[in-house]
Amino acid sequence: MSEQSQLVTFQLGEELYGINIMDVKEIVRVQETRAIPNAPVYVEGIFNLRSEIIPIINLHKRFHLKRAFTSEDDELLSGFIIIDIDGMKLGVIIDKVSRVVTIEKEDVQPPPQMLSGIGAEYIQGVVRQEGGYLIILNIRDLFNPKELQKIAELRR
Repeated sequence: MSEQSQLVTFQLGEELYGINIMDVKEIVRVQETRAIPNAPVYVEGIFNLRSEIIPIINLHKRFHLKRAFTSEDDELLSGFIIIDIDGMKLGVIIDKVSRVVTIEKEDVQPPPQMLSGIGAEYIQGVVRQEGGYLIILNIRDLFNPKELQKIAELRR
């Protein structure tokens, strides 16, 4: 019996990324964020989601990625993916949400050494797709414990 996992896929810069659907709480349209003084450069700010304060992370800044060129139609698909890392909710800015895909575990390959943008240590694997790769992010490894601590403090 083959193992499958479901991924929420989205565009960030030129690449298509996926994260495990179990780590995704919801996807929301872009909201006004409030900037926070002395926050790490990749923290865009915080926003209030149903009276919960959620830090917004800009992976473009974190990994020095260019924003994707998006049309007006794509703008409707941009927003924040709300993820949950060990009980802490974070919003990640995405250029464009794609769809939920089911992948077979055996189709996941180790990341190639030369992958643009995000470092291999944050990547769980890649899946070949028509026209390129789907890069599977290990969302729990995107931030080290110190960074998570710092982000958690911003919510106060």
